[in-house]
Amino acid sequence: MTASSPTILALDFDGVICDGLIEYFEVAWRSYCQIWSPANDTPPDDLALRFYRLRPVIETGWEMPVLIKALIDGIYDEKILHEWVSIAPKLLLNDKLQPKEIGTKLDNQRDEWITTDLDGWLSLHRFYPGVIEKIKLTLDSGVKLYIVTTKEGRFVQQLLQQEGVNLPPEAIFGKEVKCPKHEILRELIQSAGNNQVSLWFVEDRLKTLQLVQQQADLEDVKLFLADWGYNTQAERETAQNDPRIQLLSLSQFAKDFSAWH
Repeated sequence: MTASSPTILALDFDGVICDGLIEYFEVAWRSYCQIWSPANDTPPDDLALRFYRLRPVIETGWEMPVLIKALIDGIYDEKILHEWVSIAPKLLLNDKLQPKEIGTKLDNQRDEWITTDLDGWLSLHRFYPGVIEKIKLTLDSGVKLYIVTTKEGRFVQQLLQQEGVNLPPEAIFGKEVKCPKHEILRELIQSAGNNQVSLWFVEDRLKTLQLVQQQADLEDVKLFLADWGYNTQAERETAQNDPRIQLLSLSQFAKDFSAWH
């Protein structure tokens, strides 16, 4: 029998709690300019919209400036949507670049921006309607809440504090943990230390949920795909046809847990 509410709620950050598309594009463009030194440092008019549309292909931060490189190089949107896993490494190879090196440049751009213009940086993030209220209610209800994200934990903490949500650092598992999300979920269950754990995980990346599905010891984790996040129509349809994954709408998310089923 499925519990009507979780004892542990694990939430992804970008695409579930926070819409950072504008900031993503800005920081990716700045990093792209630093790495590839284009003649013109003003982005083409349609670039941001194309970047937003293709955001679902990105798994980790270093790919963002590379996506801009692909678009500037004239690779068609549809090709990127379907072949990104082979396009990104080729672009790196062409310019003898390493993911780590690009990721560091991107983080440094963010750090510098936060140091020099924190309000400006924060203002480019939008929290999805009702999500912060739901987080506060969940914390008040005694459900243990964790953020499991590929974003740097300190950035997450900064953004949540701005909204009056003060999560302890140990409740935020960011990029610095260097650990797959299914491993983190496993740790959360183990650290709860009893058999009465009901862990629910909300994520906007189908691939991440499918990786959790492949872990035999995590079969009791309830999986939700956030339909408002960075995913495609095809991915949402796949989730809908998967008995293990629940497609969740933003209006459902804001309601009582019993409305999630």
